[in-house]
Amino acid sequence: MNQLAVKNFKHPDESLDLSGHGKRDTVMIDGMPVELSEFRKGWRWSNDVKPIAGTDSCQMHHLGYCVEGHLTVHMNDGTDKDIHAGDAFEIPPGHDAEVVGDESVVLVDFGKAFDNK
Repeated sequence: MNQLAVKNFKHPDESLDLSGHGKRDTVMIDGMPVELSEFRKGWRWSNDVKPIAGTDSCQMHHLGYCVEGHLTVHMNDGTDKDIHAGDAFEIPPGHDAEVVGDESVVLVDFGKAFDNK
């Protein structure tokens, strides 16, 4: 569908509480999700999302932008990478991640864009 589309995260199509340490709101545009996530101090994927996902590590491919905060990504191969406010990122499947410091992390994720590759 090639048409003009605008959605606002104040009215997400889906909202998910992440064990009290954050939330993820999703809007669907042309069948593709765009996610706005906030991870609070103490959030870690393996603690807060793993029980929901049911996998040992995150198996999603993420493409996005960090609006605020500091996140460290731990790849299954042992590689670590820091993501800071202002960074665009690509994270392949097979990772864990955690908030660093006291500031919340806010991300916009276009990860499903990889479904079209």
